Amino acid sequence: MIEVLAPGPAAFVEDLGRPGCAGLGVGRSGAADRGALVRANLLLGNPPGAAAVEATLGGLRVRFTADHVVVLTGAPAPATLAGVPVGVGAVLRARPGEVLELGIPPHGLRTYLAVRGGVDVPAVLGSRSWDVLAELGPATLRGGEVLPVGEPAGPGPVAERLVRAPGETWTGDLGTPAVEVVGGLRDDWFADVAWETLLRESYRVTPDSNRVALRLAGAAVPRAERGEYSSEGLVRGAVQVPPSGKPVVFLSDHPVTGGYPVIGVVTPAGCDALAQLRPGDDLRFGRFDGAPHARVSGARPAW
Repeated sequence: MIEVLAPGPAAFVEDLGRPGCAGLGVGRSGAADRGALVRANLLLGNPPGAAAVEATLGGLRVRFTADHVVVLTGAPAPATLAGVPVGVGAVLRARPGEVLELGIPPHGLRTYLAVRGGVDVPAVLGSRSWDVLAELGPATLRGGEVLPVGEPAGPGPVAERLVRAPGETWTGDLGTPAVEVVGGLRDDWFADVAWETLLRESYRVTPDSNRVALRLAGAAVPRAERGEYSSEGLVRGAVQVPPSGKPVVFLSDHPVTGGYPVIGVVTPAGCDALAQLRPGDDLRFGRFDGAPHARVSGARPAW
């Protein structure tokens, strides 16, 4: 069991979400930085999508009521276990009564606390993720809650062989993947210079951003004069352009449909990077060239 002493600014239980429910009006949701969650689980010998705690801007304090093997990934929040500094990416053995505490990360936004066996709260529609838009799944964590831990899925060579001493650090987790975009399928809804503008300009994350979307300040992406746009399905990473021209990039808790044209879709690695940006952070978009371009091939992005 893991007892939540303090959740910090916001903390949620997240796994890799609930795919296949869009027809019910329910989005996938799941961890904002999926790569960080998967890395944590691989270090512990868990299935890649095992549920973990997603802490926003540090401040999380938990007490372990049994022996557990745990790891932190994502934003490199300064952390202590039983008062001893520990590093992001270090696989740690927590003993009964020991407290893990996160400070504010110097950069990045979301830190993941994963435990061998996974956080075993009840699933809703096949997922243990909290969807802030749909208000579906295990609710936002509060002080005093106790989180059950599941049984390990099998032998854990990582847990048995690579448990590291508290204080050992690991510094390569966060990374800075390029925020690359695959072109969309609605060119006729944008002016000729729209794509050039998106790639040339720098944008800033605004304070009204959250797990649903990053809302950006910067140069307007010009749209064509086409009147009202019909709603259509949205995916994680969709770069939607409202009438203001200010791009909105949808993240894990995006709605299933949207009523403004989408100029492109950020790659999965780029979405993970965007999930670690704070209000006031700057970003640029780059054209994705790792596969035939959607604007040329006509193929819909796979994500």
